[in-house]
Amino acid sequence: MSQNVQSAEGAGKPSAAQEILEIIKTVVYALLIALVLRIFLFQPFTIPSASMEPNLYQGDYIIVSKFSYGYSRHSVPFSPPIFNGRVLEQKAKRGDIVVFKLPSDGRTDYVKRVIGVSGDRIQMKQGLLYVNDKLVQREPLSPVKDEMPGGLIRDVPRFEEKLESGRTFVTQDFGPDADYDNTDVYVVPEGYYFMMGDNRDNSSDSRVNPALGGVGYVPAENLVGKAQIILLSWKPKASIFLPWTWVIDARPSRFFKILK
Repeated sequence: MSQNVQSAEGAGKPSAAQEILEIIKTVVYALLIALVLRIFLFQPFTIPSASMEPNLYQGDYIIVSKFSYGYSRHSVPFSPPIFNGRVLEQKAKRGDIVVFKLPSDGRTDYVKRVIGVSGDRIQMKQGLLYVNDKLVQREPLSPVKDEMPGGLIRDVPRFEEKLESGRTFVTQDFGPDADYDNTDVYVVPEGYYFMMGDNRDNSSDSRVNPALGGVGYVPAENLVGKAQIILLSWKPKASIFLPWTWVIDARPSRFFKILK
């Protein structure tokens, strides 16, 4: 009788081919779920430069909400030309930190802060920001130490800027005479945004003509999502191939930091 039981159990056991098929199906389902989450809910990004200091540092690992502004073809990996414009569009607001596709190529991801929306007049005068001909108020903060190329350490002035809406954020500025500290008036076209980096003297943004390698005005369609939180952070010299740097070059004080 025991032999019959064993034979029955053996008959019900899946074959190796069936097991492999189940594994493949599980992997496909997991990838599909990840793809849906990436398109409709959240997407991670790594900050590659210092243009958004002191709020985003090179090596920060941020989470972007994809639903904040609705969806465009840039919500989908590789930006396929499946439709134009945005679906379920919600306007970005002045002060939002936004990830967007560089207008000149439609592929490169940039992160900047929204400074101007459609119809706004934006100008820089001696390093001071004017929105619709009104000076954006700013208060000086304690400077921070920053290591320059060559190992030179110097103080970097910081300021808290306050938009007319009452929204505040911190910027850093080396002085009033850097490139693009004095500009003409930019009038933001309908359906576009004007972006700037918080590191005002080290950011190629909407102040810079695309022909010179800058951003220019950003179409609403190019918005990928709103930066919400710094999930993790490592210093730039950390490497995935050097496991000890995962600890010694971590910035735990920046973990789970809400962005504003």
